[in-house]
Amino acid sequence: MSEKARIPSFAVISGAQVQRALTGREKQVTELVEATYRMHGAGETVNPPSYFLRFPDRPSSRIIALPAALGGRRPVDGIKWISSFPENVAAGIPRASAVLVLNDHDTGYPFACMESSIISATRTAASAALAADWLTRDRTRPARVGFVGVGLIARYIHTYLAGTGWSFDEIGVHDLSAEHANGFSDYLRRSGATARITVRESAEDLIRNSDLVVFATVAGKPHVTDPSWFDHNPVVLHVSLRDLAPEIILGATNVLDDIDHCLKADTSPHLAEQLTGNRDFVHATLPEVLAGKAKLPTDRPLVFSPFGLGVLDLAVGLHAYDEVRADGTLVEVPDFFADVHRYGNA
Repeated sequence: MSEKARIPSFAVISGAQVQRALTGREKQVTELVEATYRMHGAGETVNPPSYFLRFPDRPSSRIIALPAALGGRRPVDGIKWISSFPENVAAGIPRASAVLVLNDHDTGYPFACMESSIISATRTAASAALAADWLTRDRTRPARVGFVGVGLIARYIHTYLAGTGWSFDEIGVHDLSAEHANGFSDYLRRSGATARITVRESAEDLIRNSDLVVFATVAGKPHVTDPSWFDHNPVVLHVSLRDLAPEIILGATNVLDDIDHCLKADTSPHLAEQLTGNRDFVHATLPEVLAGKAKLPTDRPLVFSPFGLGVLDLAVGLHAYDEVRADGTLVEVPDFFADVHRYGNA
């Protein structure tokens, strides 16, 4: 390490600051996420397995740690600590909350703690929009999109699809809660969507009437079990990972963001692996698609299952940090690191 290395200042960045830094920059952020996937595919990242903290008294809830390191011209290390408490929704507050800690590449010192539920939703939505673009390039571009599950993630995915040039003739909506389905429909109208908005009474009805299907639920196990619902070969953004029965996965073309990450924690692809004892049903990773290394069949449904990589959070978080610093609103904490002399203060 250079003798000139110094302890960085430490900043706390609020969700409001993050939101201002990222809003309206869907194309730029999606390009950033694409570049990060390419770096991951080229081996320029470190992305260990996520760690799940679970609770015997709250089996539906969890907190996940996603450590990661991002290389390239602007290396950064860090960790996202994100909770998922589905019962929050009934209480009127969001399911997920999160913080992201960014660490200096040279010294390891943390230099920022950021509200990260917005960063997490943003990188998830950008990943979905990126996949929708690349995975439909050899297919007829979808004219009908359907959302199964209509929370914050669905809203961000719609925003990123719209912000990266997508338009649809029809937007289908399905949720177990009629109130939530109607609320999402109202959001779509307020967002300026010109497509016909249709609330579907069942997941089957929505899937059969959609060319692009977005799963953004809190399902803990498969609830969609009939492969015939997908006979029209739609592209499926399986963001929530646990909606589809293994039989549907096995009958589809499957693209994952990272094979080792996705085949764990009882995701639908993981259940397919357990059922078959192999990974032959995985056709490619998204980085391989981006690099032109994969030819994807078009005669079956195509399912994209992204486990979510911590390096994406680092890339989007560092971008938001830079924007906040550039606009002069970065709030640093004086003397955050206090005992920094090897033999004590003189």
